[in-house]
Amino acid sequence: MWFKNLKLFRLSTEGTYARETLEKQLQAHAFVSQASAKEPNLGWVPPRQGQDALVVEVNKQLLFALRVEKKLLPSSVIQTVVRERAADLEAQQGFKPGRKQIKDLKEQVIDELTPRAFSIARDIHIWLDPVNRWFVIDSASTGGAEQVLTFVGKSVHPYPIEPLTLTHSPSAIMTNWMLEQTPATGLSLEQDCQWQTSGQQGGSVRYVRHDITPEEIERHIKAGHQCNRLGLTWQDRISFVLTDEFDIKRLQALDILDEQDGGASLDAQEKLDADFALMTAEVIPMLNTLLEAVNSPNGDEK
Repeated sequence: MWFKNLKLFRLSTEGTYARETLEKQLQAHAFVSQASAKEPNLGWVPPRQGQDALVVEVNKQLLFALRVEKKLLPSSVIQTVVRERAADLEAQQGFKPGRKQIKDLKEQVIDELTPRAFSIARDIHIWLDPVNRWFVIDSASTGGAEQVLTFVGKSVHPYPIEPLTLTHSPSAIMTNWMLEQTPATGLSLEQDCQWQTSGQQGGSVRYVRHDITPEEIERHIKAGHQCNRLGLTWQDRISFVLTDEFDIKRLQALDILDEQDGGASLDAQEKLDADFALMTAEVIPMLNTLLEAVNSPNGDEK
């Protein structure tokens, strides 16, 4: 269970995060498929397939998952049926349906077609670290993270999540790392980066697998650009991209998965636990280092 994209938040110091307490709260909002649901249907599901527990605990780290189910009902299908119904109604009443009649027809068509529409579901995994106060959502999109935050508010009391407090701009930190070619201790620069100008009309320049020269860096800075995406490696074990929103993108283990003893003999549940334990052990010090870097008095942490 390795996350690919990390949306980062902090845990409130006021909450209690015992697995049993969280399990009980999530069970009250467990996922139930709804054939007639028009809006996305949300609920908590077990991270381990074939088990009922909604919360997995490994080395004091908690893992749970939110399922988001949506109906596939293309607007083109709805419009086609509405036009057919409108033509029938016009023939019956002798004049074209008005705006309100069309609206009522559309709502009727949606009600009739929704139960027969195909459903798609995706699971968004959440990692809760009570020790270091991290709340991490495996989502590349702001929308997916917002769904999790909203449903956590519905399920968990008191609300456990706080926004990150950052003393310095991640863009300013990354720009300085690029300028000095010396990121925080444990981190090394990779060949991917993106430079963004400020303002609504600002453009961007992206480098992929390209060794950017000191002259190019200085030219970007003089032009008012800042680095808003930067490829990094943590202790030669994890690669990722840090963004100006302090999101982690494209998190990837390098060779450390091969270091697990007996991995081939593990069943699916044991493999999930082993991967989750390894990911959290490796990523926690990386996140702590990044947070220290943006919150240090000098805007860096070496």
